[in-house]
Amino acid sequence: MHSAVFLIEFGAIILGLGLLGRFAGRLKFSPIPLYLLAGLAFGTGGLLPLGASEEFVAIGAEIGVILLLLMLGLEYTASDLVSNLKTQYPAGLVDFTLNALPGAAAALLMGWGPVAAVVLAGVTWISSSGVIAKVMGDLGRLGNRETPVILSILVLEDLAMAVYLPIVTALLAGVSLAAGSATLAIALGVAGVVLFVAVRYGRLISRFVSSEDPEQLLLVVLGLTLLVAGIAQQLQVSAAVGAFLVGIALSGEVAEGTHTLLSPLRDLFAAVFFVFFGLHTDPASIPPVLLPALALAVVTALTKIATGYWAAKRAGVGVKGRWRAGGTLVARGEFSIVIAGLAVTAGIEPALGPLATAYVLILVVIGPLTARYTEPVVAWINKRHSRDDRRSAAKQSPAERQEAVPDQDPAGRA
Repeated sequence: MHSAVFLIEFGAIILGLGLLGRFAGRLKFSPIPLYLLAGLAFGTGGLLPLGASEEFVAIGAEIGVILLLLMLGLEYTASDLVSNLKTQYPAGLVDFTLNALPGAAAALLMGWGPVAAVVLAGVTWISSSGVIAKVMGDLGRLGNRETPVILSILVLEDLAMAVYLPIVTALLAGVSLAAGSATLAIALGVAGVVLFVAVRYGRLISRFVSSEDPEQLLLVVLGLTLLVAGIAQQLQVSAAVGAFLVGIALSGEVAEGTHTLLSPLRDLFAAVFFVFFGLHTDPASIPPVLLPALALAVVTALTKIATGYWAAKRAGVGVKGRWRAGGTLVARGEFSIVIAGLAVTAGIEPALGPLATAYVLILVVIGPLTARYTEPVVAWINKRHSRDDRRSAAKQSPAERQEAVPDQDPAGRA
C-alpha cells in the first residue's frame, strides 16, 4: 500500500511539473517560480501535504543540485577556470563586501548577536548556483560573453563555502579553536586536492571516462560525479563544488557526449530540487517576518546587481552584458537554506529560520525575473530619459540652446 501511495504521489509531482513547465514555456518564462510555489502548496502546512514520497524527493533534490553544477562545469575547461579565478578574485571580494555585510548588519540591528550575524551574512552573500545555472540554460545564455564572469563569481562563492561552513559549524557548536581549525584545514585541503586533480589530470580522467557506448558513458560519469560529491560533502566541502570540478575535469568529446546524455536527467532532478525547497516551507511561518525579509531582499538584490555590473565591466563586457550579469546573480537558494538550517538546528535564534526562508523564497522567485528583465528595463529607462531630454531641448528657446553650448576657442576645441 505504501508503495502504491508513493507511486501516486511521485507520479503526480512529475506530471504537475511537466504541465507547469509547458505553461511557463508558452509564456516564454522560467518555470522555477512555479515549481517553488507548487512545493509551497503541497508541503508542510500547505493545501495537501505529501508524505510517502518525501524522502525520495529529498534525495532527488540533492541529485538535482549536483547535476546542475556538473553540467555548468562541462561548459568550461580547467584552464578557463584557473584563468577566471586569477582575474576575477577582486570581484569575489566586492561580492562579499556588498552582500554579506547587509545580512550581518540586519542581524545585529534586530539584536540577534554576533553568531547569528555571521549566519545571516552567509544567507545574503551566496547566490544560488542551482537556480542561476537553470536560468542561464533556460534563457540560452551559456555562450554569452558575461557568462564566464557570472561563473567565476559563483565558483568563488562555492569555494568560499569550503572555508565558511566549517567556521559557522564551529561557532554554532561552540567548539574549541583547535577543533575548529582542524575542521577548516581538512575542508581546505580536500578542496585544494580536488581542484589540483581536475586541473592537472583532467585529460587522464577524460580518457578513463570515455566510451563509445552511451550507456557506459552515462553510468561512469554519473557514478563518478555522485562519488566525488559525496566524498566532498562527507569531508565538510560542498557537494556542489565537487560536482562542478568533475565537470571541469571532463573535456572534449567526453564533455559533449555527457552533456547530451545528462541534460534530461538534469532537468528532471533540478525540477524536483525546486519543489523540495517549497515542500519544507510552512506558509504560516512567513507572514510575521515578511517585511524585514522583503527589505533585506530588496537591498541585497540591488547589491548583487551592482556586483555583477562591476565585475562584468572590469572584464570588458558591454553595457547590456553588465546588466544581464547583475540581474542573473540575484537569486539565492540551496546554500542559504543549508546555512540557515544549521542555525535552526543549533537553536540560536527562533526567527532566523523563517526569515531566511521568506528571504530566499522572495529572491528565488524574483531572481529569474531580474535575470530576464534587468537589461531590457534599464534600456527602456535610458531610452525614456533620452526621449525626455530631446523634448526638453526642443522646447528651449534659441538663446537657451546657445547658453547650453560650451564656448569654443578659435581652433574649435571646447
